[in-house]
Amino acid sequence: MGNWDIMIEYSLQNAVFDSQPWCLRTVFLVYDLEKRDEEPPFAKLWSLTWPVPPRNVLLVKKRHVPLVRSALITFAKHIKSTHPETNIILEPSIAHSIHHEVSFPIFTLPPSPNSSPFPYTQSTYPRTPTPHQPQHPAASAPTSTSLSLNGDENPYHKKTDLLVTLGGDGTILHAASLFSTSRQVPPVLSFAMGTLGFLGEWRWDDHVGAVDEVFRGMGRVLRRERLKVGVYDRDGKRVGGDWGEVEGIGDAHAMNEVNIHRGKDPHLAIVEVFVDGRFLTEGVADGMIVSTPTGSTAYSLSSGGSIIHPSVSSLLLTPICPRSLSFRPLVLPADSLLTLKLSERNRSKEVEVNVDGRRWGGIGRGEEIRVWSEEMGVVQMECEGDGEGRMMAAEGGIPCIRGSPRKGEREDDGWVGGLNGLLKFNYPFGDEE
Repeated sequence: MGNWDIMIEYSLQNAVFDSQPWCLRTVFLVYDLEKRDEEPPFAKLWSLTWPVPPRNVLLVKKRHVPLVRSALITFAKHIKSTHPETNIILEPSIAHSIHHEVSFPIFTLPPSPNSSPFPYTQSTYPRTPTPHQPQHPAASAPTSTSLSLNGDENPYHKKTDLLVTLGGDGTILHAASLFSTSRQVPPVLSFAMGTLGFLGEWRWDDHVGAVDEVFRGMGRVLRRERLKVGVYDRDGKRVGGDWGEVEGIGDAHAMNEVNIHRGKDPHLAIVEVFVDGRFLTEGVADGMIVSTPTGSTAYSLSSGGSIIHPSVSSLLLTPICPRSLSFRPLVLPADSLLTLKLSERNRSKEVEVNVDGRRWGGIGRGEEIRVWSEEMGVVQMECEGDGEGRMMAAEGGIPCIRGSPRKGEREDDGWVGGLNGLLKFNYPFGDEE
């Protein structure tokens, strides 16, 4: 084959496989409006169909695990053998690691020029509301930063039709971070191959059937809410943080949670909590967590927070080791604007801010983070072809693909099974009888 490096195509921006416009190429999560009288078999899940088959598949894997590396290569080869027109996209380091083991081009981006945990991101609108404007502003056209090639928007956002993860929950969070400031996340097909697979919807042994279901539009989708996070100084100006030399990055999205923590400082943090601009309380604690329903089984759960079903639209505020027996976790409406402000009386100069377990930076006295749920909406549209008719297309959230129930099986979202099988909910002490 000669120089294997020719098998890596960097120019996602100028590649010949430009995707269809977002409104045409993205997945549509639909109910048939003509059959509104008939309830779906499981109302928390959406049906999956494609206006056109997915052409560009981004594969994200758990690092430094040989078994997962082999699975990635097997999966890529299977996709290309069954759907030759599909293009495989990998992260730069993974592409350089495996490109010599496949006989087809691998598309990627040049390595990020900085160590940002949220690389190649794009600004998103609406901007963070102020405490006096808790409702979501009307959406406007997004602006782009100059992080990606040719100064255009993030190629991952522009090119990806389907996102596939091979690993555990951490791999899914990393994959979601690639779209942390995108208003749209492609459908996520996740295979549980990590330490904890609470979010992983598929077993690796089922990957052949999973590909067939997804490409035929036979899967089901659970939409997981995201948080939107804005960080501001005492004058109300946006703070940059450690996401790299990124100016105007826009509001970041979090799949699990955002938290502020005292970090290595020995003193407890003093945090003022506001809900929709109204002062709620002043917490003295190691920190505060604001989580999504999905994140309620992560850091928040370890801190004594409530467990919330992912279909319950809400925000969860959980204190971390508070200096009070009466400071309990709170479940708030999803349209609430939650503000966490570091008190002027805080003994240390700053506290840490983390998004989905990755350090953003710090905020000082008088600075604040503002958090609210990403808007989850639906729009009516006309579909042609096999799915001709009036449909409802979902907007917002992370669409996680599940398999269709087998014959004789009851359709569900896997949440109850996950609580009992993985988290051992209400598990008794001692040996089972």
